[in-house]
Amino acid sequence: MDFYFGIDQIFVSREQGHSVIVSTAVAHTCPIYFQTHVAANPSPIISTMASKKRKVDSEGRRFQEKWELQYFFTDTRGNCVCLICQETVALFKEFNVKRHYQTKHANAFDKLTASDRAEKVKQLKAALASQQRFFTRANDSNENITKASYEVAMLIAKHGKPFTEGTFVKDCVMKMVENICPEKKQEFMNVCLARNTVARRIEDISSDIHRQLGDRGVTFDYFSLACDESTDASDTAQLLIFLRGVDDDMNVTEELLDLQSLKGQTRGTDLFAAVCAAVEDMKLPWSKVCGIITDGAPAMTGERSGLSTLICNKVSEEGGNAIKLHCIIHQQALCAKILKFDHVMKPAVKAINSIRSKALYHRQFQQFLLDIQAEYGDVIYHNDVRWLSRGSALQRFFSLRGEIGNFLDEKGQPMQELSDPVWLADLAFLVDITKHLNALNVNLQGRDAVVSQLYAHIKAFGSKLQLFRRHLSQSEPCTAHFPALKEVIDRFPQDNIGAQMERYATDVTSLSVELNKRFRDFAAIEKEMLLFSSPLSVDPDDAPPQLQLELIELQCDDEWRGRHQQLSLVDFYRQLDKGRFPEMRTLAKKMLSLFGSTYLCEQTFSVMNLNKSRLRSKLSDSHLRDILRISTSAVKPDLACLLKSRSQYHPSH
Repeated sequence: MDFYFGIDQIFVSREQGHSVIVSTAVAHTCPIYFQTHVAANPSPIISTMASKKRKVDSEGRRFQEKWELQYFFTDTRGNCVCLICQETVALFKEFNVKRHYQTKHANAFDKLTASDRAEKVKQLKAALASQQRFFTRANDSNENITKASYEVAMLIAKHGKPFTEGTFVKDCVMKMVENICPEKKQEFMNVCLARNTVARRIEDISSDIHRQLGDRGVTFDYFSLACDESTDASDTAQLLIFLRGVDDDMNVTEELLDLQSLKGQTRGTDLFAAVCAAVEDMKLPWSKVCGIITDGAPAMTGERSGLSTLICNKVSEEGGNAIKLHCIIHQQALCAKILKFDHVMKPAVKAINSIRSKALYHRQFQQFLLDIQAEYGDVIYHNDVRWLSRGSALQRFFSLRGEIGNFLDEKGQPMQELSDPVWLADLAFLVDITKHLNALNVNLQGRDAVVSQLYAHIKAFGSKLQLFRRHLSQSEPCTAHFPALKEVIDRFPQDNIGAQMERYATDVTSLSVELNKRFRDFAAIEKEMLLFSSPLSVDPDDAPPQLQLELIELQCDDEWRGRHQQLSLVDFYRQLDKGRFPEMRTLAKKMLSLFGSTYLCEQTFSVMNLNKSRLRSKLSDSHLRDILRISTSAVKPDLACLLKSRSQYHPSH
């Protein structure tokens, strides 16, 4: 298909998808050539016009300073700009600059002397710079306004506030501005904190944290997963997946990998598919997974189709080796339930509920405590699913047992157990032992916990139980570690105290047996944890063959022995020589990457329930994931990068 244009245009020949552009002059002077060559052979031909096009970038032209005084031109960001009219010349070429000056400004400025020209150039350059700063200030102002809206949106997400709270925050800020700096009112008014804007800001911040986590994931040598599932206010099953990775410099990253919303069933295979989607979306290799920790639900720990089993099988297929662990805090809580003591718990909980469940009784009891100036102000509800609830409720009940007895007597609901020395002794023993269990539970909680340190707390508690058993089994029982029990015994001396103490010793023994039975998964890797935490005290013969030579060399090096005593465990392995101790560093990275508990999952579920409550049940799953990522992340969003990626700085976009 041929098109002929005017004499000053071009001739175009298109055939079989090819386009040929040549000058019009050639088209008119050589029509036979075009008919025989262009139409018959539609291969690209470099046009005469294109061949004459100059490659300006390769000519190396530069602005010359003499043009300022001669022609009133300056170099602004690589452009040759006229100081008088602010027009730009296409090329750094004196002919073009001179022609522009002579045709437009020569009549007005040729009469100036050299000194006047220099002064005029100075004035014109100052005016141009001021004009440029005006637009720069406007751009900087919009950038700062946008950054401020990002900061506020991040605070809204971190504190679990609705997106609409941005409007309330802005109203509060405007009231302060009106009274403190009214001249800045318009600038603060431009900060957009509307609901949709806050939602977009939270999405952007979450995406940036996810991007940074992906960048870190590339550097991981090993990582492990912590998974737990619960339902939100809309009965949607939410699967939390946390990641703990270690790079070659022993830097530990503990972050939320993903929140997967499950609309259907929550079988082990369904959970496994969700975890696979999260891991593969982050492009993390399965061969680097060294552990998976969950709670004790059948869908999580099933021997055939449980989530942890399926993940370990997947890792084995990829050439790795993953360890299955059951959350150490969950197991400790299950151990505590071996101490039934229903004959103590039921009357105590009944008395607490009778006071707290009736508003009138509760007000009167509080006033009663206030009148007698009691040390504690109220009793505490017992909630069986809360880790520390039992010990806290019993401790408060025991401290207020006299006041509770008097109050219930006044209400005609006497509690006979409070006058029974044996029951009070059982209550005191339960208060003391649950106090020790609560102390252990608190030690097991927290972020960035190393698995060997968590297991050390369990072993220490096992040794404490053996000590308690020996003390209680003596002919003259020692109650040094049972202050509440000692208080009851001193107040109510009993003839059969020995038999009662023997019963308590049996309960402690049962707790110790349950403790040893529960933590078999951690006991299976006890040698590796000991080798990691105390490499200087391990017999090299008991170490794996690939570690024996490095272990001997490490134990014989006085410098490294001193560093092990002075530095934290992570810092010690971070400084360990990579060339001399590669296998020891590999072991350290595997141990550091292991989760010891699902504490992060439980903590995040509390944040989830705060955000997606009965009043915010319509919160979307994607927004819930963004909020949880921002709330739990230790990664700081790169707001400068977010702002730089924006095409404009409109405050509401």
